[in-house]
Amino acid sequence: MKKVLLVGALVAAIGLPVTLSAQNANQSLGNVTLSRKVMADGQPLAAGTYTVRLTGDQPKPGVGQTPDSERYVEFLRGGKVVGKEVATVVPNAEAKDVVKGPRPPAGESRVDLLKGNDYVRITINRGGIFYLIHLPVAA
Repeated sequence: MKKVLLVGALVAAIGLPVTLSAQNANQSLGNVTLSRKVMADGQPLAAGTYTVRLTGDQPKPGVGQTPDSERYVEFLRGGKVVGKEVATVVPNAEAKDVVKGPRPPAGESRVDLLKGNDYVRITINRGGIFYLIHLPVAA
């Protein structure tokens, strides 16, 4: 375990791309509390607390994106999957340039209502990797 942490810290320190393999599938990223109803992949998520976890699925990378720059996450409530959405994966070394506003400490999350009240941004810091999830506010 110490070797894995040391290697992860070294990779982050020198800016190498972070590889998120299938071994991370079904890894819990933590709990988030949504204060309003949002949409995740076209499905409504009611206000409340959800567990967010990684899946083994990755969307096809866009032009210029690395294969590990996005991952699907699931929203669970009562142990059941109730929503799925794409999360942008940002290594710690790049977070200062990408993550807007205060970054949550390791192991924590932050939920922000964005300007115009049209979107909610969830920022999760798990092991020095930030996961950004943008969800439209439901009508």
